[in-house]
Amino acid sequence: MSFKALLVERDDEGKTSASVRQLEESQLPDGEVLVAVEYSTVNYKDGLCVGPGGGLVRNYPHVPGIDFAGTVESSSDPRYKTGDKVVLTGWRVGEAWWGGYSQKASVKADWLVPLPDGLSTYQAMAVGTAGITAMLAVMALEKHGLTPGQGQVLVTGAAGGVGSVATAILSNLGHEVAAVTGRPETAEYLKELGATTIVPREDLEETVKKPLEAETWAGCVDAVGGAMLARVLGQLKYGASAASIGLAGGAKLPATVIPFLLRGVNLLGIDSVMQPYDNRLAAWKKLSESLPMEKLEGMIQTATLADLPELGAQILKGQIKGRVVVDVNA
Repeated sequence: MSFKALLVERDDEGKTSASVRQLEESQLPDGEVLVAVEYSTVNYKDGLCVGPGGGLVRNYPHVPGIDFAGTVESSSDPRYKTGDKVVLTGWRVGEAWWGGYSQKASVKADWLVPLPDGLSTYQAMAVGTAGITAMLAVMALEKHGLTPGQGQVLVTGAAGGVGSVATAILSNLGHEVAAVTGRPETAEYLKELGATTIVPREDLEETVKKPLEAETWAGCVDAVGGAMLARVLGQLKYGASAASIGLAGGAKLPATVIPFLLRGVNLLGIDSVMQPYDNRLAAWKKLSESLPMEKLEGMIQTATLADLPELGAQILKGQIKGRVVVDVNA
């Protein structure tokens, strides 16, 4: 009962290395559901875990992969039976628990959701954590009053995984999307996803001393953080919101409270890792309805387990466009 997996090991000097290895089912963690994994994907956290860990990996050897989709092989939990199609994102799987860069995964039943109607396991991993996070951000903006016709919605880090999905969703829902990117060569790609305006990253990188600028954006999905998010807060329209989902530009927020006090703007924190089951179901349902599958296809590149060490390094450098779907059985 052996299977292939990407195993990350650490030597006595603390140096890590990742390679595809043959493992036995007896080596898997003690979960309630055994899943035959079909596809996984590549996220920023995956890049950290395939490399030196970034403080996320607790024990070695380790199998990364924070997302996976596949078919239940066996289950001790009545919610799932052999043959069920399932998806997993979050819950620190791939960080503190062996993850989806493997042909088999053993996990807790609470961490799974049924594969949404209308999606294949391949499409679910084209969505993955990035897509769920993007959808949760859009849902939070809508909950705080964002509707089509209010003006441009800014998406920072737009050519990345979360930004790409957010751009496609917002456009499909009828919003005007302004996409921020530091890679001019991605402009056409972003327009194909539905962006109506391309904003060069340098236009928003500089920290300004003014706490408020002209009211420009009806909302924002921000994957960058740092000085750019601080700048965007001062450019939001009265009562508008920014959904914060990343820190590619840094964890510090050099902002003032003035936008909150004088324009009533909202800063919404988005976490997808520990989202309750019902919220996950709602986000997956809306994704299956709101994300145009033809645009999803244009975001995807495919990969194998053997490609992951290189892809992990690339995503940490911001060199991956769109979404990567990993066929663990290829």
